[in-house]
Amino acid sequence: MQIGVLKERRAGENRVAASPDTVKKFTAAGCKVIVETGAGAGSQISDALYQEAGATIAPSAAAAAASDLVIKIQKPMTASEGTDEIGYLKSGSMLMCHLNALTSKDLVQALAKQGVTAFALELMPRIS
Repeated sequence: MQIGVLKERRAGENRVAASPDTVKKFTAAGCKVIVETGAGAGSQISDALYQEAGATIAPSAAAAAASDLVIKIQKPMTASEGTDEIGYLKSGSMLMCHLNALTSKDLVQALAKQGVTAFALELMPRIS
C-alpha cells in the first residue's frame, strides 16, 4: 500500500498528518510513504527528516495524492478555493482527514463522484 501525505493549504493550518516517527511505523508495516515536498514545513519538519525515516519526497501534491491512501489534517481544497485537491485523488483511493462531512454535502458528493472512499476523522469513535 502506498500512503500519500499532503501539505496543508488552508490558512492557519500548520500541522501535518504524519511525522517522521509515523513514517517509520508505516514503512515497518510494509507501506510505501510519499510525502509532498514542504508538507512538514509548518511543523518544522524538513523533507530530509522524512527521507531519513524512509519516505519518498514528491515534487507536487498530485504526485503524492496518486496513492492508495491519502492522509491530511483538514478537508481537501476544491477548485472554487483555488486548488483542486480532490482532482488529484485517484478513483479507488481512500482519504482520511477531518472532512466536516455532516455540513459539507458538496465536498462529500465530489469525493464520491471522484470514486474516493473517505473516512471523516471527526466521526470516528475514539476508544481510550
